[in-house]
Amino acid sequence: MTPSTSPYEGTLALLHTSPVHIPVFEALRDEAHPGLGLRHLVAPDLLDRAREEGPAAVADDVRRLLGEAAAAGAGAVLCTCSTIGAVAERTAVGVSVLRVDRPMAAAAVAAGSRVMVLATVESTLGPTVALVREEAAGRAVEVRTLLVEGAWDRFLAGDAEGYVRAVAEAADTVTDADVIVLAQASMAPAQQLTTATVPVLSSPRPGLAAAAAAAAATAALGSTRAGRPPAAGGRPAPPGPATG
Repeated sequence: MTPSTSPYEGTLALLHTSPVHIPVFEALRDEAHPGLGLRHLVAPDLLDRAREEGPAAVADDVRRLLGEAAAAGAGAVLCTCSTIGAVAERTAVGVSVLRVDRPMAAAAVAAGSRVMVLATVESTLGPTVALVREEAAGRAVEVRTLLVEGAWDRFLAGDAEGYVRAVAEAADTVTDADVIVLAQASMAPAQQLTTATVPVLSSPRPGLAAAAAAAAATAALGSTRAGRPPAAGGRPAPPGPATG
């Protein structure tokens, strides 16, 4: 697919719980959505508290951060943390709020009825399983989980290579599944290392694509209200030459 080069892609805010996600999403933006402006919000404490007290414990802080992003002009907001994704998605701030793993979950249930969810943080398992079942929309689906023991300690220690290798090795052990879901955005590079014989899905690329579309829709709406009709494909046309 040819990337869009429209200057009216809009602005997207991303809520991260680790700064390691910033270069990942910047690279994906440059590759597929070069007109999209990104604003990164990093709040590691949200994941720490959600792991200890449950995702609902951070709802007020998530609402504040997302509200600030919307007020600053973001056309949409993408939460890249699977543990708090459901909390973010339910937050009303006047613009679309998306969770990065929903498109991945939809692809998983389309791939088969036996889904294996891999995670390196236990608090991610429950929300991801719930999301997969939600996307199944009542269809029969068997969802199993596997926690990659010790991998998160490597992540916290800065051993990115060891972290990704541990995830890939865990994926390689999976049997009796139609598809493997890498529950956290940080696990995505394991797709390139695993030798699993079934599809292995990760969230950053499809999640960013969905959020980019939401931001573009907001930008198109704003341009139309400002008097610039949308161009073909739903994006606003560039302004005409300056006069006067």
